[in-house]
Amino acid sequence: MFNTLHVMFMDQYTELWNALDLIAERIRALGFPAPGTYREFSKLTVIKESEGVPNATEMLKQLLAGQEAVTKTARSILPIVGKCSDEPTADLLTQRMQVHEKNAWMLRSMLDT
Repeated sequence: MFNTLHVMFMDQYTELWNALDLIAERIRALGFPAPGTYREFSKLTVIKESEGVPNATEMLKQLLAGQEAVTKTARSILPIVGKCSDEPTADLLTQRMQVHEKNAWMLRSMLDT
């Protein structure tokens, strides 16, 4: 499964990398400094960092947990942006949830086989 996983991981990585800029721009548009270092990101995340070298199944499980965590966080913020009538942020959150829910579905399907 190396090639299949490699391609899927690269696609997800690239999509996340590109999303960082959109998220940072939204944070800046709201008047706040965007985090820019791994140390700052690590303070903000709920996703656990893995230790060692997990096998393929464990990688899939960890990535699935991360995708689900991001979706849960985005969903929890939606009511707040709704109260503020912040449609651009709501749109960004909705787009992120769509991406992460799709990624979670793909990861789940690989674990079912």
